[in-house]
Amino acid sequence: MPAYFVAEVEVTNGAGYEPYRVLDGASIAQYGGRFVARGGKTELLEGNPEPQRVVIIEFADVAAAKRWYNSPEYQKALPIRLAHSTGRAFIVEGA
Repeated sequence: MPAYFVAEVEVTNGAGYEPYRVLDGASIAQYGGRFVARGGKTELLEGNPEPQRVVIIEFADVAAAKRWYNSPEYQKALPIRLAHSTGRAFIVEGA
């Protein structure tokens, strides 16, 4: 069953965040993930606040998503994201 890594991110330092984009994309491909959404326009239908940037990455299953997230390649990128953005991230099982 597919699984999705979902992140809602507000970039606080664009220049500092830029290296993350390069490392992130390479690691996702390496672990079999693919972007479903990557910072496209959002339209809030319910609740608050308005999402700033939403990223959805599809993996074959939860185990594959966790392998990517915990990989040395992504763990090298993660501190960059955490230092230059705020938000939250989670994995959700698909149908």
